[in-house]
Amino acid sequence: MGLIHAAIGAATGVLSDQWKEYFYCDSLSADVLAAKGQKRTSLKSSNYGTDNIITNGSVISVADGQCVLIVDNGKVVDYCAEPGDYKYDASTEPSLFDGGKLADNIKKVFENMGKRFTFGGEAPKDQRIYYFNTKELPGSKYGTANPVPFRVVDPRANIDIDVSVKCFGEYSIRLTNPILFYTNVCGNVANVYRKAELDAQMKSEFLTALQPAFAQISARQIRYSELPAHTQELADAMNEQLSSKWRDLRGIEIVSCGVNSIVADEKDEDMLKSLQRAAALKDPELGKGYLAGQFGQAAVDAANNENGSDVLGVGIVNGVAGGVAGGIYGGAAAGDDTAAFKAKVEKLAMMKEAGLLTEEEFAAMKKELLASIL
Repeated sequence: MGLIHAAIGAATGVLSDQWKEYFYCDSLSADVLAAKGQKRTSLKSSNYGTDNIITNGSVISVADGQCVLIVDNGKVVDYCAEPGDYKYDASTEPSLFDGGKLADNIKKVFENMGKRFTFGGEAPKDQRIYYFNTKELPGSKYGTANPVPFRVVDPRANIDIDVSVKCFGEYSIRLTNPILFYTNVCGNVANVYRKAELDAQMKSEFLTALQPAFAQISARQIRYSELPAHTQELADAMNEQLSSKWRDLRGIEIVSCGVNSIVADEKDEDMLKSLQRAAALKDPELGKGYLAGQFGQAAVDAANNENGSDVLGVGIVNGVAGGVAGGIYGGAAAGDDTAAFKAKVEKLAMMKEAGLLTEEEFAAMKKELLASIL
């Protein structure tokens, strides 16, 4: 049972003598995964009143973003995902037009699950045509009601710990293997099969897979705050975790996975900053720089005291700050080699990430370090 490309306009009223039945499906909305084909009958049809028989020579129309399955007695006998009008010929082998849009293994799945073609076989008793939505279907929301672990790896600060995060966003899916979806999920639907019928199950499985997917992301030393910039990596990780249930069982794959918000527990965030601060201040010169900044702020606070500035106190503070700053950026720094300079800049970056330095302070200190070795 195969499909042959029909001439353009073969299904129109003017050329109605060229077809017996015309099967089509209106545009499938984003909430519809599968729908039974609609049939328009011409004067040439020989099976009036029999909905589930396809007359030899009938035309089947396929629109862009659709895949047609022809089912005979509950078994798939042919499929087509290439847009166009096709003439149904019961005497030919299956056409199997995938249009380059379906899963790579769909022909192998057809061989395992489809009905084998035989010449002169028994007459068809129950034939149906189903249309499947193969467009990207966006708008599936997810959110972690309870925090999930996210491993934070930062070799510069010698950090390897789990923090608790809450994550919210949306993902999109696409039906890449309609044969698997028909066989294992929807079967012979009377009218349409909507995405809502699977939403609850898929959301539960998605959230279960989120934790191991996070583990793959963190192994690449991507911080949780950087996830919105790594959505493709997250989608790939989720596909890998869900492959056995979604791709191999239902013929569904994740196309994209967006992150609208990801927030760490406040205590965990404070702990991370403390660890990064401690690691950054192990460097003597950066530690002195931080202390010098603290002394400088103390001097500003003293000068702005409502009870009047303590000139002596300000002078002492400024003297200490100047001495510490001189210790950092004095002549000793001029002899540092490139490796030492790089190490200091990396530690400055750690201090910035830990919230100890602003972007402007980081840039200024980096500039001073560079000037000291030129």
